[in-house]
This record gives sequence, structure tokens and C-alpha cells, in this order.
Amino acid sequence: MTAVTLAHNTTHSDRLSRRSAVVVFLAFALAYFFSALVRAITATLSPTLTDEFSLNAQDLGLLAGGYFLGFSFTQLPLGRLLDSHGPKKVVLAFLTFAVLGCLAFAWADSFTGLLAARVLCGMGVSACLMAPLTGYRRWFDANDQLRSNSWMLMTGSLGMLAATLPVQWLMPIWGWRALFVMLGIMIALAMVLIFMVVPLWRTTSTNEDPAAKVIQDDGSYREIWRSAYFWRMTPIGFFSYGGMVAIQTLWAGPWMTQVAGWTPTEAAKGLFLINLCMLVTFWLWGLMSPGLARRGIPVERLIAWGLPMSFVVIASLAWMGPSIGTGAAVGVALLCVSSTVVALAQPAVGMAFPPHLAGRALSAYNLVVFAGIFVVQWGIGLMVDAGLGMGLQKPAAYQMALACFGVCSGLSWLYFLLKRPIQA
Repeated sequence: MTAVTLAHNTTHSDRLSRRSAVVVFLAFALAYFFSALVRAITATLSPTLTDEFSLNAQDLGLLAGGYFLGFSFTQLPLGRLLDSHGPKKVVLAFLTFAVLGCLAFAWADSFTGLLAARVLCGMGVSACLMAPLTGYRRWFDANDQLRSNSWMLMTGSLGMLAATLPVQWLMPIWGWRALFVMLGIMIALAMVLIFMVVPLWRTTSTNEDPAAKVIQDDGSYREIWRSAYFWRMTPIGFFSYGGMVAIQTLWAGPWMTQVAGWTPTEAAKGLFLINLCMLVTFWLWGLMSPGLARRGIPVERLIAWGLPMSFVVIASLAWMGPSIGTGAAVGVALLCVSSTVVALAQPAVGMAFPPHLAGRALSAYNLVVFAGIFVVQWGIGLMVDAGLGMGLQKPAAYQMALACFGVCSGLSWLYFLLKRPIQA
């Protein structure tokens, strides 16, 4: 165990000026925009990739989930690296692999090659949200952390928005391979901006700050795993948060084309609407969350009240199936929007621990979320194929899979309610 001299609480000297904070936020947001675009693009490309590589539902779910599998592989070492080396060095190192992953996807000539490239992309962009949130824990005050988290997610929704109609429009001109080459180039440009404007991580010494103290930190996750608060938030992060992203980034498209009977172009427009709704919702959360916190309304209460709305939408979609017709995009948009309240759990977990543990706490929770995304994305594909094997029609198989997801999400919310509120 090594002794690390750190301030237990964020000190005034760590805070960035308003101008610097805005510039740093924009640099990180640009990288996160492209990471979200890479994440969501498979939903738009699913018809093309399915035809070109003869993919079934299970293959498609595994391909999209490969991104999140790669993401999950890096989360625990990522947390240690962020706490010891800081956001700037870590995100630049990781994004190098994202550039390579985009190029590898563009050159892939088999399903195995596509899957390996998606895993590499996931590993490469896995620091794009955790790095800034770790920095914000030290550089911003509590209200700005809540707002910045929501607005980073809003930026992610903008990236997912760009993965819909703009990608659909560019496909006949460039093709999907050229699109991934361009994504690699744009991520490299974002790296240059981060290198130029993001400050290096500073270790506070006792000579610089009288409030600092020596903390025995061996770099482990012991305090995270022992936290009852962390485990209270884990099931909703896995199923509700992970499921929201799994549907938004993959299964929304097939639901519209294979259940509601939409064409790929119509589905791309539907995905545009869904991601636009998500963008506006996260923007509103960024505006409202500091005020709600000042009024004494905790994140836990918002989740307890707000999340059940998503269960009503899931049940409605699963019941209506093909009969929803032209309302498919609106239904999926309502599902995703009503689930966004659970995204507030992420900054809450980060703020439940002291700054020197922020990277590990955020990365550990992100591992939970992205493991959930992978399981739900692949699990829905497995359930659809299982339904087809049982003789169900394709829409009915999707309805069964969505209903199973809804049950799991509902049970995770009940666990959250039944766990006694723990003061972090």
C-alpha cells in the first residue's frame, strides 16, 4: 500500500474558472459525441450489415453488444488509471484504440472481423464519459457536476442523432466503410483538442493545501465494493439504464422494421425522432437537476417516482406489437425518455465517494451499466431467436423478448425500493 497525499474534498484551488470549465467541457463533449455516434451507428446500419454478412438476430445483438463488451473489459483498470494519472492522459491513450477500431471495422470482411473491431472500438472510447466525470468531480462544484453529467449525456444523444438520418443520407454516397474511416479521423481531431485544452491531473501536497491529508490508497476497489449505496444502485443501473441504452442503440431499429413493418428509411427517421427526444430530455435534466437538489429532492426520490412510467410504456409496447403501426417511434421514444431518470444515478454514485475514489466509483458503476447493455442487447436477440424456434411469428417473438426485459427492469426497481436508503 502506498501513501498518496490527496485532499479528501475538492479544494478551491482545484476549481476551474467558468471560461476554462466551458472549454474543457466542450473538448470532452466532442470526443463523447463521436463515441456515441460509433455506439449507435449499428442500429442504422443493421439492415445493410444483415444483408451483406447474412446475420441473424443473435448475430446482430452480439455485434452491437461487442462494443459494450469491450467497454466493460476496461472499466476496472480504467478507474485506477483515472485516479492516479487523471482524465487527460488516460482518455488520449484510450482513444488511440478507438481510431484503430474504426479503421479495422472499415476493413473487416467477415462477421468475426466486424465483432473484433467493435470490441476494440468499445475499449477505445470507454474513457470518453468516465474521464470527464472524474475531472468534473474535482474541477466543478456539486450542482455543476449534476448539470455537466446530464449535458454530456445530451451530447451523446446528439451523437446518436447523427447516427440516424445523416448516416442514412451518406450511405449511398460514401458507403459504410468510408463512414468508419471518417469517424476514425474525427476522433483523432478530438484528441488534438483535448491535448490542447484539458489540464493535467494535479496531486495536492500538504504544503500547497492545509486541508489535504495523507490517504492510504492501494488503488483497490475495496471501499466501492463495501458500499451499500453502490449495491443499492446496481440493479437499476444494470437493467433499467443498461436496457434503455440497449434499446436506443440497437433494438429500436429492428422493432420499427420487423415489428411495425417500417422501411429502413422510415426507421432511420424514427431513430432520429427518438434520439432528438433523448437530447431534449437530457438538456432539461441538466437545467432542472441543480434546482431540484437545492430544493432537497434527492436523486433517489426522483428514481423511485419516475422510473415506473417506463414500465407502463414497456407493457403497452409489448401488448400492442404490430398494431402500433405509425406510432412505433413515438412509443420507443416514450420508453427511452421515461427511463432517463435512472441516468441521474451515475453522478450520484460518483458524489457518494471522496474525490480520490471518484474514478473508481464511476468506472465501477459504468461497468455495471455497460455489462447490462451487453446482456440486454444480446439477451433480446437470443429471446427473439428462441421465440422463432418455438414457432412464434417474428413480431410476437419481439413482443415476448420486450416483456421479459420489462419484468427484469421492474424487479430491479423493486430491489431499489426495498433497500433501506443509505446515507453515503
